[in-house]
Amino acid sequence: MASSPKLIDQRLGSLDAYRGITMFLLVAESALIYRALLDMFSEGSMGYMFFLQFTHHPWNGLRFWDLIQPFFMFIVGVAMPFSFNKRLSLQGDRSKVTKHILRRCGLLFLFGTGLHCVYADALVFELWNVLTQLSFTILLTYFLIRLPFRVQLIISLSLLALTEFMYRLYDPAAPFVKGENFGSFTDLLLMGKINGGGWVAINCIPTAAHTLWGAMCGNLLLSHQSSSREKIKYFVLAGLGGLLIGYGLDWTGITPIVKRISTSAFVFASGGWAVLALAWFYWLIDVKKVKSWTFFFIIVGMNPIFIYLFAQVLGHDWLTGFVRIFNYGVFGALGLSENLLELLNATITLGIMWYLCYFLYQRKIFFKI
Repeated sequence: MASSPKLIDQRLGSLDAYRGITMFLLVAESALIYRALLDMFSEGSMGYMFFLQFTHHPWNGLRFWDLIQPFFMFIVGVAMPFSFNKRLSLQGDRSKVTKHILRRCGLLFLFGTGLHCVYADALVFELWNVLTQLSFTILLTYFLIRLPFRVQLIISLSLLALTEFMYRLYDPAAPFVKGENFGSFTDLLLMGKINGGGWVAINCIPTAAHTLWGAMCGNLLLSHQSSSREKIKYFVLAGLGGLLIGYGLDWTGITPIVKRISTSAFVFASGGWAVLALAWFYWLIDVKKVKSWTFFFIIVGMNPIFIYLFAQVLGHDWLTGFVRIFNYGVFGALGLSENLLELLNATITLGIMWYLCYFLYQRKIFFKI
């Protein structure tokens, strides 16, 4: 547990809001609110199609919810130059910073693998969690964080080219078939099993580009050589470029957009959206100073790893079940429909997790690793 960080108005408001909104969306999923909202509408209706965007695409395609993990990994990257400079100025020794990063990545790896044990209710070794992926992407980005922009860009593109090459080398005729691709092959070697949903551990290599691109954007935000307007222009051009390449690869049939194996098309497209989101938040909050609305979300992002672990370990099952006892006991007696009861249950659960973040914020308790 660390001491209180700087006051919000002394921080980069756009980054805090971006992180907070992303974490709030993740917490809401753990509260089962999207599932409850989806069940409120009949299949094929406008409401159903809208809330379907809060589920992962089964394979080739891109829904809004497929962007949340890239946003999370990108935001971590954006924050890294800020935290690196701060920690280096306080400790004055890069070797100490390196030890901190190694410890942090080790803990993230343990948390990620530990969560799979919780999911399975047994001791298992699985590497599909976002925290496990982050333990690799953060470490790689840290050792590249002070390299020139051009070198960082080349390395990030090389990670995508390497992934593309390995998938096509493994099966030139059908490189991106669910459960029968290079990623699934490496999972068999690493874990002796294949994920039923098609997720693969080797995603940590292509998605490292998200964290590295985030760090590149963070370095630009720290730079005094470019004005705010120029920074936004660079972000917009980079974001649109990512969208053009990602969707172009998919539409031309060269490489499909598949989040579950993080194809190069997916990384480009989701990375483009991540950079554009940063441009939007930076313009709105740090340039135009429209920030009063952000507090509700920022406090969720002040304890990101804590609330993520809490939501994953206790939110899905224990907390929703606890709330259900009283929710159904009181409101069920009023004759409310099952769908409405589930939505109310999810909303109350989400409210409790938000208040937990607010409680910690009020007492200046911020968990760091």
